[in-house]
Amino acid sequence: MKSFNSRHATALVVAGFIPVAAMSQENPVVHDTEYYILEAQHGEGWASDNESVEEKLAAFRESNGGNAPNILNILVDDLGFGDMGIPELNMVRGYSTENINQFSDEAMRLVRMYTEPSCTPTRVAQMTGRLPVRTGMGDTAVDIAGFGLPGDEVTLAEVLKQAGYATSHIGKWHMGDIAESWAMNQGFDYAQHAVHQQGQLTIFNDDAIREQVSVAIQDYDPKYTLDEFFRPDASTMATVIEGEAGGPINEIRFNAGDRWNAAKYDEMNQAFQDKTIEELIRLAEGDAPFFLQYWPMIPLHNTRTGRDGPESPNGGLYVDKMQQLDRWLGDIFAEMDKLGIADNTVVVLMGDNGHFTKYSPQSGFTPMVFRGGKGDTTEGGIRVDAFIRWPNLIGADSMINNIMHVSDLYTTLARIGDAYDFIPRDRLVDGVDQTASILFADESKGRRDSLIVYSGSTPKAVIKDKLKLELPGPGENPIGANFYDIFRDTHEKYPVSTEVGAWGGQEFVRVLKRHLARKQKYPDVPPAFGVPYEGIENLRPETISALEAWKIKQAAVQR
Repeated sequence: MKSFNSRHATALVVAGFIPVAAMSQENPVVHDTEYYILEAQHGEGWASDNESVEEKLAAFRESNGGNAPNILNILVDDLGFGDMGIPELNMVRGYSTENINQFSDEAMRLVRMYTEPSCTPTRVAQMTGRLPVRTGMGDTAVDIAGFGLPGDEVTLAEVLKQAGYATSHIGKWHMGDIAESWAMNQGFDYAQHAVHQQGQLTIFNDDAIREQVSVAIQDYDPKYTLDEFFRPDASTMATVIEGEAGGPINEIRFNAGDRWNAAKYDEMNQAFQDKTIEELIRLAEGDAPFFLQYWPMIPLHNTRTGRDGPESPNGGLYVDKMQQLDRWLGDIFAEMDKLGIADNTVVVLMGDNGHFTKYSPQSGFTPMVFRGGKGDTTEGGIRVDAFIRWPNLIGADSMINNIMHVSDLYTTLARIGDAYDFIPRDRLVDGVDQTASILFADESKGRRDSLIVYSGSTPKAVIKDKLKLELPGPGENPIGANFYDIFRDTHEKYPVSTEVGAWGGQEFVRVLKRHLARKQKYPDVPPAFGVPYEGIENLRPETISALEAWKIKQAAVQR
């Protein structure tokens, strides 16, 4: 552990934090049980690796005017493994992502990167370094819900901000519709993001309803409909908000009486892209290192209405928009070169979970290497393309195949950003520091060999080494539980239950039991609850009416 130094103390004061709190950070970061079992076997090597990592990072800071690197984090929605960075698989699919493929040649591929099965939990894990079940954030809400990420969670933005970073978030967020959960209230100096997600914005908007992407919302005679509150209306919900930390928050680009449609969705996505480049330029001109987060909402785009832009032989709704996103990312990478910041900026590019298979095959995406997609706990639901680029420090066109989880980016980027001291020590942090394996391209330096896979609040699988146990459901005989060898069986079709279970069954059960026992010391907490949209200063009349309907539904529980 690095000592708490004067530069950090100054950064804390400037950021409005009290240095006394950080002084209690001398204890190690608290992890789950399997970390300590590995530490008992590899602790001496880890300590040596940490010294080597610190030497490399300190040398970089010295060459960079005393600053840690900038960080650009790009998280793409609903992409399966193999859809970015492999031109041969592009050709198999019938489309091209030339800029991302070029980026992958300059980056390291994290071959065995695991996420959560859907959008919200993955984003929570990346931002907090914790499994989403620990804060009751394992589910994905699509409309007005009244809950979100608790304000006392310490996000990666807050950790980096304490180390002197300027922070900015653009695009999707999807961690709640209450004010304390929004990015500008979770460590970002500036944020412009959607309150909800593509359910509202591209699946049940007016054009999608007309094309029957969504059925039985407004495309029928409502003569037998009594409950006018039952069906969501995308146009009455808050759309995109903008604000600075501590400042006013406003809905933007949408006025009273407007209807949300495909054109509005296109306008929003273009605005996110433009704002990302604008923020990149602004932040690059500053003296502080920056943490810029761009979470685009395409390639999800569910209608043909008003569609233009790149087309592919595939012709899928999502695939063609993936080509557009590729062009946009190419523009961002080109702007970095123009600004002269590519060499001192760490760029992370990855998917957030597998394909949205409910919209296959018209989306153009179907599972390839792994079975399953969004919502599944099979490899196809939780294995994604993931790359990290840092010229001269991370080997170009390299790969590592040790197990990583999206929460590991929290601790790893904190280490790279000279902010590890600010990771909280008063709670369990699932993410482990993978900096050594990344910087040295050495799979033997990994600090994770297992993962508990959740669906919502329920453990569904245990991954250990090359093996995976599919946990039986309630009332099912555990003797019939399926084991899979992930290297041999990427589609999880051929269980090796007898061959593995005879020696490994109890060992897998013990991994799960240790994880559950650890929760007794560090118990899960619920999400934060509140009134949706409070804090938005310019709510439209139709949104206020939608809120009244939500309150009636809530009050019905108490009658």
